[in-house]
Amino acid sequence: MLDIQVTRTKTPKPHPAEETLVFGRNFTDHMFVMDYDEGRGWHDARIEPYHALTLDPAAIVLHYAQESFEGMKAYRTKDGRVLLFRPEENARRFQKTNRRMCIPTIPTQDFVQAVEALVRVDRSWVPSAPGTSLYLRPFAIATEAQLGVKPSSRYQFLVIASPSGAYYASGLAPVKIYIEDEYVRAAPGLTGFAKCGGNYAASMAGQAKAHELGYSQVLWLDGAQRKYVEEVGSMNCFFVIDGVVRTAPCTGTVLPGITRDSCIKLLRGWGYRVDDETRLAADELMEFARAGRLQEVFGTGTAAVISPVGQLYYRGETLTVNGGETGRLTRRLYETLTGIQYGRLADPYGWTHPV
Repeated sequence: MLDIQVTRTKTPKPHPAEETLVFGRNFTDHMFVMDYDEGRGWHDARIEPYHALTLDPAAIVLHYAQESFEGMKAYRTKDGRVLLFRPEENARRFQKTNRRMCIPTIPTQDFVQAVEALVRVDRSWVPSAPGTSLYLRPFAIATEAQLGVKPSSRYQFLVIASPSGAYYASGLAPVKIYIEDEYVRAAPGLTGFAKCGGNYAASMAGQAKAHELGYSQVLWLDGAQRKYVEEVGSMNCFFVIDGVVRTAPCTGTVLPGITRDSCIKLLRGWGYRVDDETRLAADELMEFARAGRLQEVFGTGTAAVISPVGQLYYRGETLTVNGGETGRLTRRLYETLTGIQYGRLADPYGWTHPV
Protein backbone atom coordinates (compact mmCIF):
# COMPACT_ATOMS: atom_id res chain seq x y z
CA MET A 1 0.00 0.00 0.00
CA LEU A 2 1.33 3.41 -0.97
CA ASP A 3 2.08 6.07 1.63
CA ILE A 4 0.77 9.04 -0.37
CA GLN A 5 1.79 12.47 0.89
CA VAL A 6 -0.64 15.26 0.00
CA THR A 7 0.29 18.90 -0.60
CA ARG A 8 -2.78 20.96 -1.41
CA THR A 9 -2.72 23.97 -3.67
CA LYS A 10 -2.79 27.44 -2.13
CA THR A 11 -4.25 28.94 -5.29
CA PRO A 12 -7.26 26.85 -6.33
CA LYS A 13 -8.58 27.47 -9.82
CA PRO A 14 -12.19 28.42 -10.54
CA HIS A 15 -14.27 25.52 -11.82
CA PRO A 16 -15.41 25.96 -15.42
CA ALA A 17 -19.14 26.11 -16.08
CA GLU A 18 -20.31 22.56 -16.68
CA GLU A 19 -22.32 23.51 -19.76
CA THR A 20 -19.11 24.75 -21.44
CA LEU A 21 -17.02 21.66 -20.78
CA VAL A 22 -15.32 20.00 -23.74
CA PHE A 23 -13.09 16.96 -23.72
CA GLY A 24 -9.63 17.24 -22.19
CA ARG A 25 -9.11 21.02 -22.10
CA ASN A 26 -9.50 21.88 -18.40
CA PHE A 27 -7.47 20.37 -15.56
CA THR A 28 -8.01 20.06 -11.84
CA ASP A 29 -5.98 21.60 -9.03
CA HIS A 30 -3.80 18.56 -8.28
CA MET A 31 -1.83 15.69 -9.80
CA PHE A 32 -0.44 12.40 -8.52
CA VAL A 33 3.30 11.80 -8.95
CA MET A 34 5.55 8.84 -8.12
CA ASP A 35 9.21 8.34 -9.04
CA TYR A 36 11.21 5.30 -10.08
CA ASP A 37 14.96 4.81 -9.83
CA GLU A 38 16.75 1.64 -10.87
CA GLY A 39 17.76 -0.28 -7.76
CA ARG A 40 15.23 1.54 -5.60
CA GLY A 41 11.96 0.93 -7.42
CA TRP A 42 8.87 3.12 -7.24
CA HIS A 43 8.99 5.64 -4.39
CA ASP A 44 7.80 8.99 -3.03
CA ALA A 45 4.13 8.72 -3.95
CA ARG A 46 2.56 12.14 -3.58
CA ILE A 47 -0.19 14.49 -4.63
CA GLU A 48 0.96 17.98 -5.56
CA PRO A 49 -0.59 21.11 -7.01
CA TYR A 50 -0.95 20.74 -10.79
CA HIS A 51 2.17 22.13 -12.43
CA ALA A 52 4.36 21.95 -15.51
CA LEU A 53 6.98 19.22 -15.58
CA THR A 54 10.70 19.90 -15.64
CA LEU A 55 12.50 17.50 -17.97
CA ASP A 56 16.07 17.42 -19.18
CA PRO A 57 16.15 18.02 -22.98
CA ALA A 58 17.83 14.62 -23.31
CA ALA A 59 15.07 12.76 -21.42
CA ILE A 60 14.50 9.44 -23.17
CA VAL A 61 10.75 10.00 -23.47
CA LEU A 62 11.36 13.01 -25.72
CA HIS A 63 13.56 11.12 -28.17
CA TYR A 64 12.47 7.49 -28.15
CA ALA A 65 8.84 7.73 -26.97
CA GLN A 66 9.30 5.40 -24.03
CA GLU A 67 6.01 6.09 -22.30
CA SER A 68 2.59 4.61 -21.60
CA PHE A 69 -0.84 5.85 -20.59
CA GLU A 70 -4.36 4.92 -19.64
CA GLY A 71 -7.77 6.55 -19.96
CA MET A 72 -10.59 6.22 -17.45
CA LYS A 73 -13.35 8.28 -15.86
CA ALA A 74 -14.94 9.18 -12.54
CA TYR A 75 -18.72 9.65 -12.69
CA ARG A 76 -20.98 11.56 -10.32
CA THR A 77 -24.29 9.87 -9.58
CA LYS A 78 -27.59 11.66 -9.09
CA ASP A 79 -27.30 11.21 -5.31
CA GLY A 80 -23.76 12.69 -5.25
CA ARG A 81 -21.64 9.54 -5.10
CA VAL A 82 -18.51 9.24 -7.25
CA LEU A 83 -17.85 6.01 -9.15
CA LEU A 84 -14.93 4.64 -11.14
CA PHE A 85 -15.58 2.02 -13.81
CA ARG A 86 -13.51 -1.19 -13.74
CA PRO A 87 -10.27 0.53 -12.59
CA GLU A 88 -8.55 -2.80 -11.96
CA GLU A 89 -8.84 -3.53 -15.68
CA ASN A 90 -7.10 -0.25 -16.48
CA ALA A 91 -4.35 -1.24 -14.04
CA ARG A 92 -3.86 -4.63 -15.68
CA ARG A 93 -3.80 -3.15 -19.18
CA PHE A 94 -1.29 -0.53 -18.00
CA GLN A 95 0.93 -3.36 -16.78
CA LYS A 96 0.77 -5.08 -20.18
CA THR A 97 1.64 -1.85 -21.95
CA ASN A 98 4.53 -1.17 -19.57
CA ARG A 99 5.98 -4.62 -20.09
CA ARG A 100 5.93 -4.06 -23.86
CA MET A 101 7.52 -0.61 -23.46
CA CYS A 102 10.18 -1.87 -20.99
CA ILE A 103 8.76 0.34 -18.22
CA PRO A 104 8.59 -1.01 -14.64
CA THR A 105 5.08 -2.19 -13.84
CA ILE A 106 2.92 -0.84 -11.04
CA PRO A 107 0.89 -3.26 -8.88
CA THR A 108 -2.85 -3.15 -9.46
CA GLN A 109 -3.64 -2.03 -5.92
CA ASP A 110 -1.11 0.81 -6.13
CA PHE A 111 -2.47 2.01 -9.47
CA VAL A 112 -6.05 2.03 -8.18
CA GLN A 113 -4.99 3.68 -4.90
CA ALA A 114 -3.22 6.46 -6.82
CA VAL A 115 -6.29 7.16 -8.95
CA GLU A 116 -8.61 7.05 -5.94
CA ALA A 117 -6.39 9.42 -3.97
CA LEU A 118 -6.42 12.06 -6.70
CA VAL A 119 -10.18 11.76 -7.16
CA ARG A 120 -10.70 12.20 -3.42
CA VAL A 121 -8.53 15.33 -3.29
CA ASP A 122 -10.21 16.82 -6.38
CA ARG A 123 -13.67 15.39 -5.73
CA SER A 124 -15.33 18.79 -6.17
CA TRP A 125 -14.13 18.77 -9.78
CA VAL A 126 -16.27 15.75 -10.71
CA PRO A 127 -19.08 17.41 -12.69
CA SER A 128 -22.72 16.45 -12.37
CA ALA A 129 -24.32 17.75 -15.58
CA PRO A 130 -25.67 15.03 -17.91
CA GLY A 131 -22.95 13.47 -20.06
CA THR A 132 -20.09 15.03 -18.10
CA SER A 133 -17.39 13.20 -16.14
CA LEU A 134 -13.92 13.58 -14.67
CA TYR A 135 -11.56 12.11 -17.24
CA LEU A 136 -8.46 10.55 -15.64
CA ARG A 137 -5.14 10.14 -17.41
CA PRO A 138 -2.56 7.91 -15.66
CA PHE A 139 0.73 7.83 -17.55
CA ALA A 140 4.40 6.92 -17.20
CA ILE A 141 7.38 8.61 -18.84
CA ALA A 142 11.09 7.80 -19.12
CA THR A 143 13.02 10.66 -17.50
CA GLU A 144 16.67 9.59 -17.69
CA ALA A 145 18.81 12.08 -19.65
CA GLN A 146 20.56 9.81 -22.14
CA LEU A 147 20.66 9.75 -25.94
CA GLY A 148 21.58 6.09 -26.31
CA VAL A 149 18.70 3.84 -27.39
CA LYS A 150 17.99 1.82 -24.27
CA PRO A 151 15.34 1.55 -21.56
CA SER A 152 15.53 4.38 -19.08
CA SER A 153 16.77 3.84 -15.53
CA ARG A 154 14.41 6.54 -14.21
CA TYR A 155 10.68 7.12 -14.64
CA GLN A 156 7.75 9.09 -13.34
CA PHE A 157 4.21 7.79 -12.97
CA LEU A 158 1.61 10.55 -12.94
CA VAL A 159 -2.16 10.91 -12.87
CA ILE A 160 -3.90 14.07 -14.02
CA ALA A 161 -7.62 14.79 -14.19
CA SER A 162 -9.81 16.78 -16.54
CA PRO A 163 -13.50 17.65 -16.04
CA SER A 164 -14.95 16.95 -19.45
CA GLY A 165 -18.09 17.18 -21.49
CA ALA A 166 -19.17 14.67 -24.10
CA TYR A 167 -16.37 13.48 -26.40
CA TYR A 168 -18.53 14.23 -29.43
CA ALA A 169 -20.38 17.53 -29.28
CA SER A 170 -23.14 16.04 -31.45
CA GLY A 171 -23.87 13.39 -28.80
CA LEU A 172 -25.06 9.93 -29.86
CA ALA A 173 -25.25 10.85 -33.54
CA PRO A 174 -23.87 8.59 -36.30
CA VAL A 175 -20.47 9.51 -37.72
CA LYS A 176 -19.00 8.97 -41.17
CA ILE A 177 -16.05 6.58 -41.40
CA TYR A 178 -13.24 6.46 -43.97
CA ILE A 179 -11.69 3.03 -44.45
CA GLU A 180 -7.95 3.70 -44.78
CA ASP A 181 -5.93 1.50 -47.15
CA GLU A 182 -2.74 3.56 -47.46
CA TYR A 183 -1.53 4.17 -43.91
CA VAL A 184 -1.56 1.50 -41.19
CA ARG A 185 -1.98 1.86 -37.45
CA ALA A 186 -0.34 -1.37 -36.27
CA ALA A 187 1.35 -4.54 -37.51
CA PRO A 188 2.10 -7.94 -35.95
CA GLY A 189 4.88 -7.83 -33.40
CA LEU A 190 4.63 -4.09 -32.81
CA THR A 191 2.66 -2.16 -30.17
CA GLY A 192 -0.91 -2.22 -31.48
CA PHE A 193 -2.21 -3.90 -28.31
CA ALA A 194 -0.42 -1.40 -26.05
CA LYS A 195 -1.67 2.02 -25.00
CA CYS A 196 1.32 4.14 -25.93
CA GLY A 197 1.63 7.49 -27.65
CA GLY A 198 3.49 6.20 -30.71
CA ASN A 199 0.37 4.37 -31.90
CA TYR A 200 -1.61 7.59 -31.82
CA ALA A 201 1.10 9.71 -33.43
CA ALA A 202 1.29 7.22 -36.30
CA SER A 203 -2.48 7.47 -36.79
CA MET A 204 -2.61 11.24 -37.20
CA ALA A 205 -1.79 11.34 -40.92
CA GLY A 206 -4.66 9.00 -41.72
CA GLN A 207 -6.97 10.93 -39.43
CA ALA A 208 -6.03 14.25 -41.07
CA LYS A 209 -6.63 12.72 -44.50
CA ALA A 210 -10.08 11.52 -43.44
CA HIS A 211 -11.01 14.94 -42.02
CA GLU A 212 -9.97 16.63 -45.25
CA LEU A 213 -12.35 14.34 -47.10
CA GLY A 214 -15.20 15.10 -44.69
CA TYR A 215 -15.07 11.97 -42.52
CA SER A 216 -15.05 11.86 -38.72
CA GLN A 217 -12.87 8.81 -38.16
CA VAL A 218 -10.59 6.29 -39.83
CA LEU A 219 -11.32 2.58 -39.88
CA TRP A 220 -7.90 0.92 -39.95
CA LEU A 221 -7.01 -2.21 -41.85
CA ASP A 222 -4.46 -4.77 -40.68
CA GLY A 223 -0.83 -3.86 -41.29
CA ALA A 224 0.20 -7.16 -42.89
CA GLN A 225 -2.30 -7.62 -45.73
CA ARG A 226 -4.22 -4.32 -45.53
CA LYS A 227 -7.34 -6.40 -45.87
CA TYR A 228 -9.02 -6.95 -42.51
CA VAL A 229 -10.79 -4.26 -40.46
CA GLU A 230 -9.34 -3.50 -37.04
CA GLU A 231 -9.88 -0.32 -34.97
CA VAL A 232 -11.80 2.83 -35.80
CA GLY A 233 -9.95 5.98 -34.72
CA SER A 234 -8.95 5.32 -31.12
CA MET A 235 -11.84 2.91 -30.55
CA ASN A 236 -12.68 -0.73 -31.04
CA CYS A 237 -15.27 -1.32 -33.76
CA PHE A 238 -18.32 -3.59 -33.83
CA PHE A 239 -20.43 -4.74 -36.80
CA VAL A 240 -23.89 -6.29 -36.54
CA ILE A 241 -24.25 -8.64 -39.53
CA ASP A 242 -27.31 -10.87 -39.89
CA GLY A 243 -27.90 -10.49 -36.15
CA VAL A 244 -24.37 -11.60 -35.21
CA VAL A 245 -22.10 -9.03 -33.56
CA ARG A 246 -18.55 -9.12 -34.91
CA THR A 247 -15.43 -7.30 -33.74
CA ALA A 248 -11.74 -7.66 -34.57
CA PRO A 249 -9.90 -10.20 -32.43
CA CYS A 250 -7.30 -8.93 -29.95
CA THR A 251 -4.33 -10.85 -31.30
CA GLY A 252 -1.62 -8.22 -30.85
CA THR A 253 -2.60 -5.43 -33.23
CA VAL A 254 -5.85 -4.32 -31.57
CA LEU A 255 -6.15 -2.58 -28.21
CA PRO A 256 -8.08 -4.76 -25.73
CA GLY A 257 -10.59 -2.08 -24.83
CA ILE A 258 -12.33 -2.17 -21.46
CA THR A 259 -15.49 -0.74 -23.01
CA ARG A 260 -15.14 -3.41 -25.73
CA ASP A 261 -14.99 -6.15 -23.13
CA SER A 262 -17.94 -4.66 -21.24
CA CYS A 263 -20.04 -4.56 -24.43
CA ILE A 264 -19.20 -8.18 -25.24
CA LYS A 265 -20.26 -9.28 -21.76
CA LEU A 266 -23.52 -7.33 -22.00
CA LEU A 267 -24.30 -8.64 -25.47
CA ARG A 268 -23.69 -12.25 -24.53
CA GLY A 269 -25.77 -11.75 -21.41
CA TRP A 270 -28.62 -10.56 -23.65
CA GLY A 271 -28.35 -13.66 -25.78
CA TYR A 272 -26.48 -12.26 -28.78
CA ARG A 273 -23.85 -14.27 -30.55
CA VAL A 274 -20.57 -12.31 -30.50
CA ASP A 275 -17.77 -13.33 -32.84
CA ASP A 276 -14.53 -11.79 -31.52
CA GLU A 277 -12.26 -14.41 -33.09
CA THR A 278 -12.90 -14.26 -36.85
CA ARG A 279 -11.32 -11.47 -38.90
CA LEU A 280 -13.57 -9.48 -41.22
CA ALA A 281 -12.26 -8.28 -44.60
CA ALA A 282 -13.15 -4.76 -45.73
CA ASP A 283 -14.37 -6.09 -49.10
CA GLU A 284 -16.60 -8.56 -47.27
CA LEU A 285 -17.91 -5.78 -45.02
CA MET A 286 -18.87 -3.64 -48.01
CA GLU A 287 -20.59 -6.59 -49.67
CA PHE A 288 -22.64 -7.14 -46.52
CA ALA A 289 -23.57 -3.45 -46.59
CA ARG A 290 -24.58 -3.59 -50.27
CA ALA A 291 -26.77 -6.61 -49.59
CA GLY A 292 -28.49 -4.93 -46.63
CA ARG A 293 -27.06 -7.48 -44.22
CA LEU A 294 -24.93 -4.94 -42.29
CA GLN A 295 -27.43 -3.77 -39.71
CA GLU A 296 -25.38 -1.59 -37.33
CA VAL A 297 -21.81 -0.37 -36.83
CA PHE A 298 -20.46 1.32 -33.71
CA GLY A 299 -17.19 2.16 -32.02
CA THR A 300 -16.47 1.70 -28.32
CA GLY A 301 -14.00 3.45 -26.02
CA THR A 302 -13.63 5.22 -22.70
CA ALA A 303 -13.89 8.75 -24.07
CA ALA A 304 -16.94 8.38 -26.33
CA VAL A 305 -18.36 5.20 -24.70
CA ILE A 306 -20.36 4.26 -27.82
CA SER A 307 -20.11 6.00 -31.20
CA PRO A 308 -22.61 4.92 -33.87
CA VAL A 309 -21.49 4.81 -37.50
CA GLY A 310 -23.91 5.91 -40.21
CA GLN A 311 -21.73 5.83 -43.33
CA LEU A 312 -18.74 3.90 -44.67
CA TYR A 313 -16.39 4.93 -47.48
CA TYR A 314 -13.98 2.50 -49.10
CA ARG A 315 -12.13 2.78 -52.40
CA GLY A 316 -14.48 5.27 -53.99
CA GLU A 317 -17.71 3.74 -52.72
CA THR A 318 -19.96 5.21 -50.03
CA LEU A 319 -22.54 3.06 -48.27
CA THR A 320 -25.08 4.03 -45.61
CA VAL A 321 -25.56 1.94 -42.46
CA ASN A 322 -29.05 1.60 -40.93
CA GLY A 323 -30.37 4.51 -42.97
CA GLY A 324 -27.79 6.78 -41.35
CA GLU A 325 -29.55 6.43 -37.99
CA THR A 326 -28.37 5.16 -34.60
CA GLY A 327 -29.26 1.48 -34.34
CA ARG A 328 -31.45 -0.04 -31.67
CA LEU A 329 -28.70 -2.26 -30.27
CA THR A 330 -26.16 0.59 -30.34
CA ARG A 331 -28.53 2.77 -28.33
CA ARG A 332 -29.30 -0.03 -25.89
CA LEU A 333 -25.60 -0.60 -25.22
CA TYR A 334 -25.00 3.13 -24.73
CA GLU A 335 -27.92 3.55 -22.35
CA THR A 336 -27.00 0.42 -20.37
CA LEU A 337 -23.30 1.21 -20.04
CA THR A 338 -23.81 4.86 -19.12
CA GLY A 339 -26.65 3.86 -16.82
CA ILE A 340 -24.29 1.57 -14.90
CA GLN A 341 -21.44 4.09 -14.94
CA TYR A 342 -23.59 6.90 -13.54
CA GLY A 343 -25.35 4.64 -11.04
CA ARG A 344 -28.76 4.91 -12.71
CA LEU A 345 -28.98 1.16 -13.39
CA ALA A 346 -28.15 -1.90 -11.35
CA ASP A 347 -24.58 -3.17 -11.70
CA PRO A 348 -24.88 -6.98 -11.90
CA TYR A 349 -21.22 -7.39 -12.88
CA GLY A 350 -19.70 -5.39 -10.01
CA TRP A 351 -18.04 -2.99 -12.44
CA THR A 352 -18.49 0.24 -10.53
CA HIS A 353 -16.00 1.22 -7.85
CA PRO A 354 -17.06 3.88 -5.31
CA VAL A 355 -14.52 6.49 -4.24
